[in-house]
Amino acid sequence: MFQEVGIFNAKARLSELLRAVRDEGQCYTITVRGESVADLVPSEAMRQRDTKVAIAAMRTFKKIRGVSAEEIDDWIGEGRR
Repeated sequence: MFQEVGIFNAKARLSELLRAVRDEGQCYTITVRGESVADLVPSEAMRQRDTKVAIAAMRTFKKIRGVSAEEIDDWIGEGRR
């Protein structure tokens, strides 16, 4: 969701807004006299980096061994479904 920020407020708080975009993925719409003029959003390079970091983290998850068909048959025989 985009937050609207007036141009004068955006100029005064630019460093703060950029940190929020970088650290939190926040998106802003810059307005002039209430009219939307520009969007301040995370760069595509940052999104790609975040995706690569997430994929690398998922690859470190502990692998779960599979369950054999015999084990499943045993469970069904015990009434576990």
